[in-house]
Amino acid sequence: MAPSGSRSVDCWRVLYWIPVLFISLIVAWSYYAYVVQLCIDTIENMGEKIVYLLVYHVLFIMFVWSYWQTIFTKPMNPLKEFHLSHSDKELLEREDRRESQQEILRRIAKDLPIYTSTMSGAIRYCDHCLLLKPDRCHHCSACDMCILKMDHHCPWVNNCVGFANYKFFMLFLAYSLLYCLFITATDLQYFIQFWTNGLPDTQAKFHIMFLFFAASMFSVSLAFLFAYHCWLVCKNRSTLEAFRAPTFQHGPDKNGFSLGTSKNFRQVFGDEKKYWLLPVFSSLGDGCSFPTCLVNADPEQPSSPSGRNPSETEWNHKNVAHITLMLSFRGVNVENNC
Repeated sequence: MAPSGSRSVDCWRVLYWIPVLFISLIVAWSYYAYVVQLCIDTIENMGEKIVYLLVYHVLFIMFVWSYWQTIFTKPMNPLKEFHLSHSDKELLEREDRRESQQEILRRIAKDLPIYTSTMSGAIRYCDHCLLLKPDRCHHCSACDMCILKMDHHCPWVNNCVGFANYKFFMLFLAYSLLYCLFITATDLQYFIQFWTNGLPDTQAKFHIMFLFFAASMFSVSLAFLFAYHCWLVCKNRSTLEAFRAPTFQHGPDKNGFSLGTSKNFRQVFGDEKKYWLLPVFSSLGDGCSFPTCLVNADPEQPSSPSGRNPSETEWNHKNVAHITLMLSFRGVNVENNC
């Protein structure tokens, strides 16, 4: 017989799928309302009907495909190099003083491409997963694991959005926005005709009118969300980093991972243009290490505690050498300039 705690966890996991089920039902109903009630039963012009159905199904397929990828792509976890060995775990457990524990962690971290720290300057260590967190990695309490380049945990996909599926999430927002805008635009004239009693009062009236309201409302919310994440991509920031800047050796820096708009975009979508619009993985790197460029300090950030001139642009050559070494083993090209 399964323990009560296990049954409780399984129950919560089922509840987590409710938002996904809700979205799936809305999409399934919208398909019926648009294809059957609008295109087949209401639109009389055959040419208009064919064009609407062709464009609709292209958007529908891309929308569902990217949504599926966002939901079912397993988040990537740190490589084994970042996990503590058995001897290091025992050594850490024997130490009671925080300073001594940090010395042990610093010794382990010196051979890893880790260049960010906590606000206090301590090594970022996960007590749950027993590992040193790579740059941009965070522990998700909902998934109960450390997620590479974690952006946020999204209840609408019941998954963490991070390095493994951030491109899919962006495409999901883009195609869902196009899907809703297309429905709104093509449904508008028939919505007005039903509203002004220009068409007979049939079963299609409810579906077409409610479809317009639903699509237009979703379009507004999706437009704001998509615009925000486009801004994040251009700045090479995650949602978490937008609220709390990563801390480097010189202090907090929102632009620490920014390589310029073009390179920032390619970090997410990859170098091959043929894959940009497809929900297939093409992001650069391994998610454990990222090229960093110390650019002009963000005016919102406080001045560096070391007294450096924030307008100076400089490369941390040690960081670049480590990152290049790590990524070269995985077949990733790293450019040596920003």
